[in-house]
Amino acid sequence: MEPGNDTQISEFILLGFSEEPELQPLIFGLFLSMYLITVFGNLLIILTVSSDSHLHTPMYFFLSNLSFVDICFISTTIPKMLWNVQTQSKVITYEGCITQIYFFLLFAVLDIFLLTVMAYDRFVAICHPLHYTIIMNPQICGLLVLVSWIMCILNSLLQSLMMLQLSFCTNVEIPHFFCDLSQMTQLACSDNFLNYMVIYFTTALLGSGALTGILYSYSKIISSIRRITSTQGKYKSFSTCASHLSVVSLFFSTSLGVYFSSAATQSSHSGATASVMYTVVTPMLNPFIYSLRNKDIKGALKRLFVMVSLKRKIILGLEKCPSLQG
Repeated sequence: MEPGNDTQISEFILLGFSEEPELQPLIFGLFLSMYLITVFGNLLIILTVSSDSHLHTPMYFFLSNLSFVDICFISTTIPKMLWNVQTQSKVITYEGCITQIYFFLLFAVLDIFLLTVMAYDRFVAICHPLHYTIIMNPQICGLLVLVSWIMCILNSLLQSLMMLQLSFCTNVEIPHFFCDLSQMTQLACSDNFLNYMVIYFTTALLGSGALTGILYSYSKIISSIRRITSTQGKYKSFSTCASHLSVVSLFFSTSLGVYFSSAATQSSHSGATASVMYTVVTPMLNPFIYSLRNKDIKGALKRLFVMVSLKRKIILGLEKCPSLQG
């Protein structure tokens, strides 16, 4: 693959968080811990939802998809960063950089789309409870996820193809711990005006569309809850969407925080440090938010642990009494 018409650049340098050697073990340990917690936590959500028949509903179907996407999202950046820290190398190939951009955009936007779909699911459940099972049937749920995947794949493909048209000269240092689309576009020595137009247009179209859908859904939800006369009824209705609202608030607040902090400072490492909030911290906290604030998930986790414990005791019993195995 050629990196453009006039460039001979075959690799880039990821500057990461710090160039001081004594901080590298701390950075490695911290991010390895967060990565393992994120993967384990989201895998536990997927296992819990798939193994408990009580959770075979649209809301938890979307939640398990979100957990899968979160695992993929964090896996596009952190393993490569950990490898670079461990090998004391900051190099990433041109092909690797384009691939990372593609999958990072794919899963980042898919995260937003799934949060929007989950907001619509809560809107139907609270505002149209009698028609919920009809509207959110398995075919519609699968179609919503499929359309989200298709739109995100097309967006990532467009951005990656646009990036392939750029040429790069001598400046190959990326002030980040992964290949960020905007940073890469800034490094180009060829005309990047069209690239910026595509970035701004797709961000405005997809981002504002998703945010509008979420805000509309929750405005209707709040309006519907306010019409409920009993306090217990209001609490019960709000509790069904509290976890999702917490995740949405965390994701968008951290994303906006990264945008404003990057715009306000000129430090080369500030953008990388700020972006940790939505690239690492948000996927890590999602399982905790849903497990701690959701009675159904907590109940399913308890049943799962009890089942695993019973199976272990049965296996140990059979091992101690071989005559029972026959």
